[in-house]
Amino acid sequence: MESNYMEVAKSWLSESFDADTRKRVAELIAGDPKDLEDHFYRTLEFGTGGLRGLMDVGTNRMNKYTVGMATQGLANYLAQVFPGQQTSVVISYDCRNNSRFFADITAGVLLKNGIKVYMYDDIRPTPQLSFSIRHLHCNAGIMITASHNPKEYNGYKVFWEDGAQIVEPHDRNIIAEVGKITDPSQVRFNDDPTLKPEIIGEEVDKAFLDSIYTLMLSLDAVKRHHDMKIVYTPLHGTGSRTVYPFLAKMGFTNVIHVPEQDVNDGNFPTVVSPNPEEPGAMKMAIEKADEVGADLVLASDPDADRIGVAVRDVSGKMVLLNGNQILSILTAYMLDRWNALGKLKKGNPYMVKTIVSTRLMDAICAKYGVDLYSVLTGFKNIATVVRANEGKRVYIGGGEESNGFNPGDFVRDKDSAASCGLLAECAAWLADRGQTVYGYLQEIYKEFGYYKEGLTSIYRMGKEGAAEIQAIMKEYRQNPPQEIAGSKVVKVIDYLNTEETHLPKSNVLQFLAEDGTIVSVRPSGTEPKIKFYFGVRGNDADARIAQLKQQFA
Repeated sequence: MESNYMEVAKSWLSESFDADTRKRVAELIAGDPKDLEDHFYRTLEFGTGGLRGLMDVGTNRMNKYTVGMATQGLANYLAQVFPGQQTSVVISYDCRNNSRFFADITAGVLLKNGIKVYMYDDIRPTPQLSFSIRHLHCNAGIMITASHNPKEYNGYKVFWEDGAQIVEPHDRNIIAEVGKITDPSQVRFNDDPTLKPEIIGEEVDKAFLDSIYTLMLSLDAVKRHHDMKIVYTPLHGTGSRTVYPFLAKMGFTNVIHVPEQDVNDGNFPTVVSPNPEEPGAMKMAIEKADEVGADLVLASDPDADRIGVAVRDVSGKMVLLNGNQILSILTAYMLDRWNALGKLKKGNPYMVKTIVSTRLMDAICAKYGVDLYSVLTGFKNIATVVRANEGKRVYIGGGEESNGFNPGDFVRDKDSAASCGLLAECAAWLADRGQTVYGYLQEIYKEFGYYKEGLTSIYRMGKEGAAEIQAIMKEYRQNPPQEIAGSKVVKVIDYLNTEETHLPKSNVLQFLAEDGTIVSVRPSGTEPKIKFYFGVRGNDADARIAQLKQQFA
């Protein structure tokens, strides 16, 4: 909610705030008005990734007060939803600066509200937090992370009792409760040293790894190729706590480290951005692969939910796979193995993807007669389908174009450990056939056609930028393009129109062209940008993607 930022800023000079906060706010008031406005013009809200923002003082920043106020609102909501019950919440946190601090603040507020709190003894990934909620029979979970955002950010993801990130109506209702907390004096910060969370660790680690181990499909091939060279990097993050031990549990004996990136460091000193989708983040791991002669590179982001993958092409060069290619390989591999193992005949199995992800997944699922759901962007929407089908149908797996995939329903979010395990065993399975992962991708294209996807983002910072992004969306609604990449637009889908889409309302537009080209437009839920997703099929796909990027730049 927007507000009179000067009045709000001055309210942070009261005795409700600590001396360091008051000093910093006074500096902002005396400084650049635009900077002050950006700190205070609104309150951080739950988006597709929960609460996420830059760390500093102010209502529009991550700090002890915004975290405390959000937690008090969550505590109040838990009391409403579970009246008279002893509620419990599990907390995890990643390697980011202030993550442990925010976790302690969160735990303290919950404890002071009479809520039982489990907290990990050290950093753990988002997917393990998701698993832990159901494993410990908790009512909710909180993950302190800003995922793959730059080092200046942190965040606060809220999960519900099914292990998935909050969706309607819980997200809206929690926001309403948080909105009622207008001053830190309303927050029950913990001042009782005897109130402490129950610390968890190795026992839940083992349960998590044991569970996802049951999802693997070619462990016999792993035995035959256990010493294949795999380079893995956690990019300074929490994947070191799950991916390394999981690959070892599967039987891989030659997993090669990038030592500089094994160091858990919220400043991410070896990368500009710890996003495994970006070539710069994968550079050191690829160099290590060339040094040791490895054909497979795996990576995970700081909270170890999304992955990065690089493989060697026919010329011997390491190439980075994008999220849609990873999704296609894992879909083809899993369905091939499920079919061979007779698993497709049981439980009416299905898969899920998001509306901006590759349509190659549709073609692969159609080959095997497997139903494929398409949902709004965000893994919480995939988890909603899993929850709706629980006990009725078997979930094979699902993913999204932003390098996120998850098999099975132990975790209700994307999971780098299980995904890296599947990719590694896929490489072993292919080695039995004398084939590489890159060759397998070309085989998929040969069978189903060459699908190519692209993405362009336009950044607009601050309050004015947010308004400009909304104006861009309004303009596209009023004057949609008549042609895209030279092909006539034959259909426009507006995801604000729930009667047409049969999905929850979302600020997304899709333009479908006569030649099958599709363009999706949506503002990011976690960053100040508007995103354009492109999907084409055909031998001229590369050229058409280039056209689309130029048209929507």
